[in-house]
Amino acid sequence: MLSNHTPPKALPSYWLVTLLVSFIIGIIWYFLPHPILIIAIGIIPIGAYYSLNNPFFIVLLFILFSFFRLHEVFPFLYDFKIPKYLSIISLAAFMWQIFIQRNIQLFWCREFTLITIFLIIIIVGIVFAVDRPLAFEYFKNTYWKIIIMTFAIAILIQRPRQLALTLQTIILSGMVVAITAIYNRIEGIGLVEGTRTTVARNLGSMLGDPNDLALVLMFPISFSIALLLTRQLSWYYRVFGLFSTILLFIAVILTQSRGGLLGIIAIFGIYGIQQVKSKLLLVSCSAVIGIMLFTLAGIADRTSGGSAETGIDASSMGRLYAWQAAFYMALAHPLSGVGLSNFYPNYFFFSTHWDGINHAVHSTWFSVLAETGFIGLAIFISLIVILIKNIKLTLANLTIHKDKVDPIIFASAQGVYAGLIGTIVSGTFLTQGFTWPIYILAALVIAISNISKQALCKITG
Repeated sequence: MLSNHTPPKALPSYWLVTLLVSFIIGIIWYFLPHPILIIAIGIIPIGAYYSLNNPFFIVLLFILFSFFRLHEVFPFLYDFKIPKYLSIISLAAFMWQIFIQRNIQLFWCREFTLITIFLIIIIVGIVFAVDRPLAFEYFKNTYWKIIIMTFAIAILIQRPRQLALTLQTIILSGMVVAITAIYNRIEGIGLVEGTRTTVARNLGSMLGDPNDLALVLMFPISFSIALLLTRQLSWYYRVFGLFSTILLFIAVILTQSRGGLLGIIAIFGIYGIQQVKSKLLLVSCSAVIGIMLFTLAGIADRTSGGSAETGIDASSMGRLYAWQAAFYMALAHPLSGVGLSNFYPNYFFFSTHWDGINHAVHSTWFSVLAETGFIGLAIFISLIVILIKNIKLTLANLTIHKDKVDPIIFASAQGVYAGLIGTIVSGTFLTQGFTWPIYILAALVIAISNISKQALCKITG
């Protein structure tokens, strides 16, 4: 005899999840009965959902806070450890989109290959570093994030709208730092040598070094000038470009950084080549403007490297001694260098001139040479060459169809090209081999190349 009773249906999985979450919330509420918990419970799922489904915005926020140190510019944000949590969220969102949602299309290119090889050399260098804990500490706290985010930016920026937002937020963040630097100079806060402006020096920030501050301010200038000079853009873009260029320029002047000024001259020179037909006139104007800028910046009034020092000034001699020490480090460790972040503590052992204190290398090229060896320097230079060739080719292709492509793509390509040249020139005096600028520029070169190819394919059919 058949039974009229049907077996009970299995409980749906989402009901099990709901019961489990309710049980966990109940336990938390039992031990922590606070009204703020209700708000947190309501916000966290929404925030988690948005973050996992919008990795581009989270990664962009992480870049802005890490590179421009916004949590140090605004000290009330400092204790919230925003870059740390953004790095975790952005990495989780990136992985979620790749392996779970599969909404992101992965690809590979020559630049990725060179970056990966350079990363492997650095990892090997950590194993054989003179001070292994110090090298590993910098890799763990900073460098691996730079590499991961380089790949993330290059892959996630897929549309002109995202490119436009990236440029605008980079310029806006630079303006925030510039305004703070100008205010500090006026109020006499955190000045170095009595005249050189800094930001968040009391917090031990990277921006507390005038040279590093100049580097951070120089980065968005190339993009702001691109907005200013791209005629196809709307008037508000160009006004925004003009205002931000003036503000950033003033702030760099106040740092009195020779490397920063050389970088700006190089950036203006790249745009000058496109606007001025006579190369002789361009070179002559550049020389005159360079002298005016160094005078305007008050380089001669600096305590170090000023006109009060006869012959080759102490600042310049310090760099020459540091570069010499870097070369000797590479000779002693030709394959892997002394290790990441190991130049400074090893200066005493390789310098021919000891004045009682260790010195920073103040050069991208010699820094890479000392800390990764001759092979590392060769790979690093190869990466720079490939990036320049890529962005020049992209610009050439965009110029042919300049009136048909989205002007923000053209402006972005111009800004990245000028930024690369400025970074190379300023890299002679500023240490950038293991910091954000070059890697962000590399990611943008790759992203702009892919976006421009898609745009040109639509135009040419």
